[in-house]
Amino acid sequence: MFQSKIAGIGYYVPKNVYTNQDLTRFMDTSDEWIQERTGIKERRYADRIGETTTTMAVEASKIAIERANTTAEEIDFIIFATLSPDYYFPGCGVLLQREMGMKEVGALDIRNQCSGFIYALSVADQFIKTGMYKNILVVGSEKHSFALDYSTRGRSVSVIFGDGAGAVVLQPTTEAGKGILSTHLHSDGADAEKLAMYYPGASGGIWLDEKPKWPEQELGGMLMTAEMLENGTAFPVMDGQAVFKKAVVKFPEVIGEALTKNNLTTQDITLLVPHQANLRISQFIQKTLKLNDHQVFNNIQKYGNTTAASVPIALCEAWEAGKIKEGDLICLAAFGAGFTWGSALIRW
Repeated sequence: MFQSKIAGIGYYVPKNVYTNQDLTRFMDTSDEWIQERTGIKERRYADRIGETTTTMAVEASKIAIERANTTAEEIDFIIFATLSPDYYFPGCGVLLQREMGMKEVGALDIRNQCSGFIYALSVADQFIKTGMYKNILVVGSEKHSFALDYSTRGRSVSVIFGDGAGAVVLQPTTEAGKGILSTHLHSDGADAEKLAMYYPGASGGIWLDEKPKWPEQELGGMLMTAEMLENGTAFPVMDGQAVFKKAVVKFPEVIGEALTKNNLTTQDITLLVPHQANLRISQFIQKTLKLNDHQVFNNIQKYGNTTAASVPIALCEAWEAGKIKEGDLICLAAFGAGFTWGSALIRW
């Protein structure tokens, strides 16, 4: 069997910078309030019209493909992770394939939110190892800014998220001990409603304590109502404390699982690139695992939480900064809505 290696990596963030101070124009908040709770100083927002989850993914993918010394025509499979697709359906994978002029290759869309890129990487790894594909484009891209509640009512969620895209090209290698050493995926849906966007959806609200009021008609009318838009139930919800408590347990667990699988320890880690959910979570993980500052990479201060895009953006930025070199041991880890979480251990 082959091993999978990251042959090329790229990222794209929009030009529009919104600082914490900028957000005070829309809601009752402050730079101090946001930084104290999240560590975020600014984030990037895509152009309202013209830039989409797919177009940002295209820009990141172009860079990754060029660095992999291949072409869009040679990509033989696409895995696209996002929670903010251009359309309710179809997914962004086929739009990316179209916009990049690729062959009629398979396109798989992953809906695992913050852990989406880790899940996508794991799936791609299996395809490479079995020899099914040779050039897999794995993308994480998000445009959160199009649908958040930029009012005081929604500030606890909206101040956290930013837009951007990251991509890698996975290729086979026969070099022993190189590439993706292992991936580890988990889920627990017991608290799925603690971090979610309930509507539009097909549940009818049966999982919720507070049921929506649907129009009285025999069929249809249950995707979204004007009342949901009016009262704010159409926006994402998050129980920040519940997410924090679960994340600080599962992050170290899944990182430890990857190290144990490969007979390694935290001291062997060259660089941990965690999903950029909250700087306080990353700092807690670093302290728990007794990692030094040089072993953990964070860039949430500049970009906010870009969900499925955060790991590849951070990974690429760390690589461009010279923090990742040949032979280094890189650990990727993520935790998010679902709850779902995962890790990947890579010998660069």
